[in-house]
Amino acid sequence: MTNVTLTPAANKFISRMVRFSGQPEGAGFRLHVTEGGCSGFNAEFSVEAAPQAGDSIVEVAGVKMFFTSASRLLLEGVTIDFTDTPTKSGLSFINPNQAPCACSSSGPSDHAHGHSHGASAPAVATVSIASIRRS
Repeated sequence: MTNVTLTPAANKFISRMVRFSGQPEGAGFRLHVTEGGCSGFNAEFSVEAAPQAGDSIVEVAGVKMFFTSASRLLLEGVTIDFTDTPTKSGLSFINPNQAPCACSSSGPSDHAHGHSHGASAPAVATVSIASIRRS
């Protein structure tokens, strides 16, 4: 069983996506996550009537979610949040098992400016709501 946590904001966003998708009763939020990107995750999501072959069905905070087997493993222990600000909207993945990373190129002098690659804070990856696709 995957140990994934949804913040109240993520739960509200995902619940609304499923409810207003036009999909039949029993539809779920399909989340496909791969390693990569600035903060460790690339993700795509959609609302689907049923899981695809090989998907795991996980109910998180009352929301039915469909995960690929690789996604399920990558999301173990991760908290999913939703941010909606004037500058960005999307899901964020807070991974307590991964050190934060900076997206800019770094030179040898970065350590003199207080940049740390230690595990002092969880890494956060953000996925824009522009990546939504209807199935």
